[in-house]
Amino acid sequence: MTTTGSAGSNHIVPDRVAVVGAGMVGLATAWFLQEAGVEVTVLDREGVAAGASWGNAGWLTPGLATPLPEPAVLKYGVRAVLSPASPVYVPPTASPRLLKFLTRFARNSTAGRWKTAMDALVPINRQALPAFDFLAKAGVEAQTYEAKSFLAAYRTVEERKVLLEEIEQIHAAGQGIEFEAISGDDARAIEPSLSDEIGAAIRLHGQRFINPGEYVRLLADSVIARGGQIISGVVVKDIVDEIRGVRLVTGDGETDPFDAVVMATGAWLGDLARQFGVKTVVQAGRGYSFSVPMAHVPAGPVYFPAQRIACTPLGDRLRVAGMMEFRKPEAKLDPRRIDAIVEAARPLLRDADLDARTFEWVGPRPCTPDGLPIIGATASPRVFAAGGHGMWGITLGPITGQLLAETITTGRAPAELRPFNPLR
Repeated sequence: MTTTGSAGSNHIVPDRVAVVGAGMVGLATAWFLQEAGVEVTVLDREGVAAGASWGNAGWLTPGLATPLPEPAVLKYGVRAVLSPASPVYVPPTASPRLLKFLTRFARNSTAGRWKTAMDALVPINRQALPAFDFLAKAGVEAQTYEAKSFLAAYRTVEERKVLLEEIEQIHAAGQGIEFEAISGDDARAIEPSLSDEIGAAIRLHGQRFINPGEYVRLLADSVIARGGQIISGVVVKDIVDEIRGVRLVTGDGETDPFDAVVMATGAWLGDLARQFGVKTVVQAGRGYSFSVPMAHVPAGPVYFPAQRIACTPLGDRLRVAGMMEFRKPEAKLDPRRIDAIVEAARPLLRDADLDARTFEWVGPRPCTPDGLPIIGATASPRVFAAGGHGMWGITLGPITGQLLAETITTGRAPAELRPFNPLR
């Protein structure tokens, strides 16, 4: 370890850091630590991009990265969220832990608290795309794709008002997003894949998307090429912080001590972080997806906000994603959720063979009650947390890694991370 800083404010720069979690957030943190000269070892219970990083929509949309607890959530009502076909689903046998999370989530779903959380997200959102550009310029071979079109499509003009009002609130918080309201006919002229059911739309500008599984795998390749080690199939059961270093307890025994550890375990973050003073509950908000062939694959993402369905072109197929299912992260895929997405999307897409779907998937998004991620030092100055991004782990993954690596190597948390203090 190396000591830096002036007298009285010395900071020990770690030489060896373990990152637990090989998703976008964990690998981005590992990469930026390497950029600062730190040796990294990444461990994951399954492997690279095995969790929420693989099958999500892959949108890079910092303009839409807003807090998940919002006033609209409260409008669903108990009956709606208990329905297997609901876009937001809560099992009727919710555990005490889940009920505690949902109670706090509801308390944060007010206009005032949404604005406070939005204000906290704006500074990090502004740096999200530049962090992707930094990785590309530094040699990471993964691509981001400019969205030639990005359409939020609705059946009626009335339905569209909800997102237009949210965009106004986003602008009021100081976050820029360019858009235009267009008719259903104009939307079909841009994207023939939209059905005649679409009567209004919003076209968003300046957005991007990626193939998330491919991107994260290539990021992992870069970490390895720069001398990092990635170990798959390792379940970290405990973290032991002692004088000579931080050891990881796994199913196979204990590791040698590291100078620091980063917990980037997604929906499992709370299991390891609780002993280090992290009281914020991290709950799995599981999302589902599948891929389908189409006669005309859209040139960019298509969003059906009323149905909460996100569509992304991936080569010659369309990935269709949706649902927010509050269940245990390791629970099996529930085919009823896939069926619900299919039936909601069927009337809205033209010439999509929804019965020829492949790659049916479920992944646990790590959600927090206040809609803000958990990034920074814990009660131990050698144990750090990085997670709780909800639906925005892909968009905010690289900038999270960049800012957290700065925190770890300098001992100073950038201002952008202060609202995300793990000890809040």
